[in-house]
Amino acid sequence: MSDIAFLFPGQGSQRPGMGRDLTERHPELLERYYRPADELLGFGLSDLCFEGSAEDLLPTGITQPAVFLTSIAILDVLRARGFDPAMAAGHSLGEYPALVCAGVLEWQDALRLVARRGALMAGVNERTPGAMAALIGLGAQQAEALCAQTRERTGAVVEVANYNDPSQQVVSGERDAVREVAAAAKAAGAERAVLLKVGAPFHCSLMRDVEEEFAAELDAVTFHDPRIPVLANVTAAAVRSGAEARENLRRQLAGAVRWSSTLRAMAEAGAGTFVEAGPGRVLSGFCRNTLPEAVCYPAGEARRIDRMAGALRERSPLPV
Repeated sequence: MSDIAFLFPGQGSQRPGMGRDLTERHPELLERYYRPADELLGFGLSDLCFEGSAEDLLPTGITQPAVFLTSIAILDVLRARGFDPAMAAGHSLGEYPALVCAGVLEWQDALRLVARRGALMAGVNERTPGAMAALIGLGAQQAEALCAQTRERTGAVVEVANYNDPSQQVVSGERDAVREVAAAAKAAGAERAVLLKVGAPFHCSLMRDVEEEFAAELDAVTFHDPRIPVLANVTAAAVRSGAEARENLRRQLAGAVRWSSTLRAMAEAGAGTFVEAGPGRVLSGFCRNTLPEAVCYPAGEARRIDRMAGALRERSPLPV
């Protein structure tokens, strides 16, 4: 099916019990991914995925490898069911399983990078406590203007980190500045301004402190040229080489996630059916809001994969 694109979610999509139903139906996933991941990381990530509470999964150093591992297991199941995408993209840490999907990274190397990325990001937050807030019902230009006004007035770091869909932007930066922008957004007519439960101020200039250290981690890993187009967060354009993929991941730490532009670029390249290959349904919502004519399927659980497979056989829309 040449119009299918896989979308891989990022932090915030974690769920208690994620992946457990897949391993119950496909026990081979335990030996293929989960037990090797536990050994590679040196702790029981699989137990945290299957049995951990929402609080257990909240620390950045746990969330990021847990969402990655669940996405890789879902990718395996989708491929076993005969679904191979024409292109892929991932939201923030989701860019790592997207690169695995495209043949750029081996999944073990990607997991090591994700775990190190999470640890470095958490360290930034310890040195400079930050926050993130979702501005719902506010356009990109309005969000950028509010951040600029707050920076000018306070000198603090606050920037648009995620352009998620036409009416949802996420801002990131120093804690008080983010709260000020959130309050200003409400006063400017935003439907809501929600402080996010995250472990660090992702995708803003505060992360530049760890770019060099993470670049060394990236340089130690082999990046292959992509077998299918994979679109990068920082450019919303297809990656042409392994070297370009490595550089985009370095820039992604402090760069904004241009997600709505990524979805539009995928649609312009021929994608009409989008499969959210990871836990949760966040990206399906962004897809519906950005591309109303597209068909979006969440595939984070075995039952949803079954429903998607049946619908795609008929090529009929299936509500999420």
